[in-house]
Amino acid sequence: MKSWLTRIKQTTYNTTFMYNIRMVIAFSGTAFVPYFMGHQIATIPLTLGVVAAGLSDIDDRFSVRIMNLIYTYIGFFITAVSVYLLFPYPILFALGLIVSCIGWILLGSLGRRYATISYGCLVISVYSMLGVGLFDHWYTQALLLVIGAAWYGLISTISFLLFPVRQVQDKLSQCYSSLADFLFAKSNLFDVDMTPSSYQHTMIELSLENGKLVGIFNEMKTALLTRLKGDRGQKDTRRSLQYYFVAQDIHERADSAHIDYQKLVKIFEHSDILFRFQRVLSIQAKACKDLSYSILHRETYQHNTRFKHTFANLKLSLEKLRAEQYYDQVSVNALFALYQNLKSIDAQLRNVETERHIKFDKTKHIENQLKDDDLKGWDDIVIRIKQHLTPESVLFRHAVRVSIVLLIGYVFVQVSNIEYGYWVLLTALFVSQPNFNATKRRLRLRIVGTLIGIILGYTILYFVPSIEGQLLVLILSGVLFFELRSKQYAQATAFVTILALINFNLDGVGFAAALPRMIDTLIGCALAWFGVSFIFPDWKFRRLSRTINRSLTAQCNYLAEVTEQYKFGRNNGLKYRVVRRAAHNNDAELASLISTLATEPDFDPTQKSLAFEFLCLNHTLLSYIAALGAHREKLKDQEVLQLLELGLDNIQGSLLKDEMPDLNIQNMLSTIRQRLAHNDEEDQSALIVLQQLSLMFSILKQLSRLKQSLSHDRDEKSTELASL
Repeated sequence: MKSWLTRIKQTTYNTTFMYNIRMVIAFSGTAFVPYFMGHQIATIPLTLGVVAAGLSDIDDRFSVRIMNLIYTYIGFFITAVSVYLLFPYPILFALGLIVSCIGWILLGSLGRRYATISYGCLVISVYSMLGVGLFDHWYTQALLLVIGAAWYGLISTISFLLFPVRQVQDKLSQCYSSLADFLFAKSNLFDVDMTPSSYQHTMIELSLENGKLVGIFNEMKTALLTRLKGDRGQKDTRRSLQYYFVAQDIHERADSAHIDYQKLVKIFEHSDILFRFQRVLSIQAKACKDLSYSILHRETYQHNTRFKHTFANLKLSLEKLRAEQYYDQVSVNALFALYQNLKSIDAQLRNVETERHIKFDKTKHIENQLKDDDLKGWDDIVIRIKQHLTPESVLFRHAVRVSIVLLIGYVFVQVSNIEYGYWVLLTALFVSQPNFNATKRRLRLRIVGTLIGIILGYTILYFVPSIEGQLLVLILSGVLFFELRSKQYAQATAFVTILALINFNLDGVGFAAALPRMIDTLIGCALAWFGVSFIFPDWKFRRLSRTINRSLTAQCNYLAEVTEQYKFGRNNGLKYRVVRRAAHNNDAELASLISTLATEPDFDPTQKSLAFEFLCLNHTLLSYIAALGAHREKLKDQEVLQLLELGLDNIQGSLLKDEMPDLNIQNMLSTIRQRLAHNDEEDQSALIVLQQLSLMFSILKQLSRLKQSLSHDRDEKSTELASL
């Protein structure tokens, strides 16, 4: 009996399984309750209500979750009723479509919860168009859509009450899994066969992995913050908070760079030291994967015993390098700093399960705070919306673009009277994304998925003629759609197409709807492509120079805060973590922007090459600053502290004001190299500061040159566009 209870408990830890069970219950209710009540046509709006609610579901604490559900149901009902009442009046409907579309999308500027609710309302508006002729009364379809959404909301709320910290645990597990991917990418920098081209490829991959990790950290912070507001210090939440801080600290240390990796490969290409560092990073990545698994399955993490032996051999190899006097001792010292950094990561992983890490210490409350980004009142709402009332805003361009695309689709449907034409609008809405690259990718996947779904749907309708069998397939299709929608978009589209065909077959037109579905999908995809290519296209408004300036400003702020801590001592308070997160967020934004440039039309290949070169150097600078941050403590050596402050001034002047005080930097480099040339430094912090300053100065001129070159090219192109 005990073993069965253990198995059942372990099954509940499988988030995917439990989520699918939730969706099975939701779709079973919408499929079979109308069937037993003899009102099968009601399955269509009920099922669509579940789909819209599932797409609008958002993780939050219980009280806010209830308010979100209420707002969602009100929005769904008003939207559906408005569609029904305005439908007979095409001009009023078209005006309402534009205004509501822009309004709903701009509502997303207020935050994540409003963005999801507004997206659900947009989906409901098109669903209401599809079923506007199914019922006689203005309120019937709207009520059924809301009932379907409320049914899903009830199930999801019960699931939340049973497993209140499940979403936090999942996000935390994702944090460590993504951290492992970052460590694996970092280990590639110690490849002894690395060439200049492979180095750039590795740095680009590392920057993109860093962007993914930072995105997950941001989601984790949001999930923690909402619970910390409501649970008044619940043990599981506080424990997750400490795990989150440990992950951030490991990330800072993992992103640190103590040496130029290209020079490192040349210096130590015939030594075993690089293989040893690569191995340590690889098994630390594996340890993060193991910790991710332990968090997900609520098991105790067991630290790998191989680390002790591996680090002992690594230290022995480093001591032999120092004793040989054959290699450059500055590089050897940098490797020792890297060794200490990896040892600190090992200590974090080894002690992550101990009470001294997970116990909430009130004396260190300042180090256990998160920045609250929620709305603070009406003034904050007005400010956030005003910030996006400009074509420079991605959200504004997306709102205008989608509203025009939907309007064109609506006019086309009215003029052509195409069968099931509102699938055109639904396809355009689902496919349209804020940028060209994402939209282009979805276009292809949507068309392929729809074609597969139609073929499978035809087969199912032919071989499963019974209503009961088709309802079972409807449930399965709905579950698989939600399971795959964020992983395999083409497959998810195939299953939602099957769901749609079965829904229409309940009205007796399943076979007749298949071919129009494919035609409407192609038209909708064409409209989405037209919108993203010609209506406020990103490449005419994208300012690479602005993103570059934001990233460099954030990095200088990070360096300034690190410098302050070398004056007064280590402090992991909110201010430090905010500037560190801002530096990584802006680096991730820059990496995302540059990685999409290759897909955009008319982008200069030379500028693209410069942009990728800048991306590598920008992340290298961030890694050098992160190394300073990882080792920060109060400096006793006043001369080194003066050099650090002067270095900060020169770096800010060079990167933010386009100054290049070459003579000043050369004098500083001369002083730094003289200090580094002596191996009798007692203060290791001073040694690390000198080494990192030397590294930052070594790339400063090239980084500044690339920044000015990219800014100049973009300014010229903007002038050309303005003159057309």
